[in-house]
Amino acid sequence: MSKRINLIKQKFGRLTVVQRKDNNKNNNVFWLCLCNCGNTKNIRSSDLRNGNIKSCGCLRKEKIIINNINRTKHGHTKNKKITPTYYSWRTMIQRCTNPNDPRYHDYGGRGITVCVTWKDSFENFLKDMGERPSKNQIDRIKNDKGYCKENCRWVTPQTNSRNRRDNRMETFMGKTQCRIIWAKEFNINSTTLQWRLENGWSIGKALKTPVRKTKERNKND
Repeated sequence: MSKRINLIKQKFGRLTVVQRKDNNKNNNVFWLCLCNCGNTKNIRSSDLRNGNIKSCGCLRKEKIIINNINRTKHGHTKNKKITPTYYSWRTMIQRCTNPNDPRYHDYGGRGITVCVTWKDSFENFLKDMGERPSKNQIDRIKNDKGYCKENCRWVTPQTNSRNRRDNRMETFMGKTQCRIIWAKEFNINSTTLQWRLENGWSIGKALKTPVRKTKERNKND
């Protein structure tokens, strides 16, 4: 009799095995898996071990989106190069949907999305936003909201930089300056300061509370 294999806590692609499930009618072993995206799915043991399935299905959906972007017949090319408008649309979707994009952590990873109207159609994006002005960038008016017609505009890099999360102004002890300056002044990581403020901490508490070795999200403050 073969030894029973335990896959619990093992990782296969984006999937982490969390529980063994009952065998199906064909006596195939199934496991409950947690995907990186947060979804769960029962997956057959052989599909996990052979690498046939690496996600709950989100990986396939993302590849379809990326392939659609690359295959879009947009007509926005000049000298066989895509135009700045199309480039802005394509990179916007990439950083919001593709975990392999180096900027995903600051966009899709923190819940920033692209509205369906734009994600599925460059033509709709072009209709709403118009051609990208020279040297401009797409900017979200409300930094914690997603990309959509009501929340986006073309701006200069200088304006876009001023709208960054860590450049928001905070007043403490009668002095007003951007968050990143406060972080440097109090020798605290700007990401830590950002997380604290977005989770309801006062600016004074956020700056003066020592950083513990455990993750901020595990605190019970």
